Amino acid sequence: MALWGGRFEGGVDAFTQEFGASLEVDKNMAQQDIRGSIAHATMLAEQGVISQEDAHAIVAGLTQIANEIEAGTFVWNVDDEDVHMAVERTLTERIGAAGGRLHTGRSRNDQVATDIRLLAKDLCAELIEGNHELRRVLADVAQNNLDVVMPGYTHLQHAQPVLFSHHMLAYFWMFSRDATRLQAAYDAADANPLGAAALAGTTYPLNRARTTELLGFSRTIPNSLDAVSDRDYLLDLEYACAVSMMHLSRLCEEIVLWSSSEFGYITLSDSYSTGSSIMPQKKNPDFAELTRGKTGRVYGDLMALLATCKSLPMAYNKDLQECKEGPIDAARTLGDCMAIMVGMLQTLTVNEDRMLAEAGTGFSAATDVADYLAKRGMPFREAHAVVGHLVLECEKRGCGLEDLTLAELREASELFQEDVVGTLDPAGIARARTTYGGTGNEAVRAQLAEALATL
Repeated sequence: MALWGGRFEGGVDAFTQEFGASLEVDKNMAQQDIRGSIAHATMLAEQGVISQEDAHAIVAGLTQIANEIEAGTFVWNVDDEDVHMAVERTLTERIGAAGGRLHTGRSRNDQVATDIRLLAKDLCAELIEGNHELRRVLADVAQNNLDVVMPGYTHLQHAQPVLFSHHMLAYFWMFSRDATRLQAAYDAADANPLGAAALAGTTYPLNRARTTELLGFSRTIPNSLDAVSDRDYLLDLEYACAVSMMHLSRLCEEIVLWSSSEFGYITLSDSYSTGSSIMPQKKNPDFAELTRGKTGRVYGDLMALLATCKSLPMAYNKDLQECKEGPIDAARTLGDCMAIMVGMLQTLTVNEDRMLAEAGTGFSAATDVADYLAKRGMPFREAHAVVGHLVLECEKRGCGLEDLTLAELREASELFQEDVVGTLDPAGIARARTTYGGTGNEAVRAQLAEALATL
């Protein structure tokens, strides 16, 4: 009989029991459930609600169960509805009546809320560690390729030359913001609901501050209704995961493009590529593509939880059983994808000559040529028009700005002098961007130092 079956005369239909069970998902938070129960039992004994002997037996029994779960030797009973019942049933079978006193002053509502918050904190901590490793590798790639010049793009069209290190550091700062979001999700989860009971608190003299201390929470939730019904922190976690996956997907898109024959900017290692069953020459960026594809499932996890929570009345509703699988999936998907990205970045080869050659194409010097004229007194809008006309003429002739002679340039404006040649060099164009946050060599070195300091 179910632990709550005393009020019922008829047995539970097998299908409805299976439909309402959550044991398989709950196994992911078995250790958190045991941590919460140990803290609860310890506090109950300190408050004189149960005896010290019962508390010792409960803690010893729970510790043994935790060790068995960790070792993979714990026997799960398929008849158990959830992890809470599985653990409590086993405990009671082993230590007798003392096990039945564990649930004194507690409901499954505040119990599961405690477990999920502890799990969310653990997931966030793991993701923050993975994020830190990813940012460290991005900084390493930037540092190892400090002066490599590549085309910068807008609208996927050549815009202005930039340093490859500058491009990599742009992702470093993206993932730094992700770390902030993950920390915020951790902080949101870091509050203790234990002691709220079903929804209204309890008549037992519980010390909620003590379980807050024992479980390492930073604070105690002040409203019992909110304590058992709040899942906002899971939305925070899933949102942080979704944004980080979006950033990974953007980087993966560029890796897919850059490793193609058309670009040839990078070469992926064999370890992070696959072949074709029919085309012997293929070297496919499958893992970048998979990461890009998995972004959709993390978005789905976020939308599913938003839809689940959107019209729930206070306080606990069974709908909230559906709140666990999505965050676990989102966190583990993000963790795996960050690990894949770390491996790809650590092992790829940067084709410096190819990048530099392409950086000089597509009229990427046009802005600097216009700036050249503006610095010599021509209004920038007029300079923009002059250079635009030069680009049009080059397109008609099938040449680049660098192919024009000084005489041809001076036909467009007498302001052009021999030193205009310096504005046509891709490396020089990048080097000239000296403002804070720019792509100039010294500016990027300063940016890298700032990035490393944040790590």
